[in-house]
Amino acid sequence: MAIAQKLLSAVDQDILTVPAGKSYAITTIMVCNHAGFLAAGTNDTSFDLHFVKDTEPKGDVNMVVKELPVPGGETFTFDSEKIILEAGDKVVSVSQAPLNLAITVSYLEV
Repeated sequence: MAIAQKLLSAVDQDILTVPAGKSYAITTIMVCNHAGFLAAGTNDTSFDLHFVKDTEPKGDVNMVVKELPVPGGETFTFDSEKIILEAGDKVVSVSQAPLNLAITVSYLEV
């Protein structure tokens, strides 16, 4: 098992891109709001998540999460479905302000 990790920003970020000749099974995605809880709503932020096929642009058709809120100090876990990505496919994410989110994608080569 392997992981890819990034801090999310306000611009699209390729979190994981499958190399040529490979296929990956995404087992878990965790998005952590690393800012502590101060007062209700103070450090809350949200994110979008896309699974983008090789050669296709990011858009509404490949969005799997839209503006999902993550309260300060909390973690969202996406682990109920397994996703298979082929060569060139990628996981793309973007955060809304404040920029408090870290993403971890766990995957296996299949």
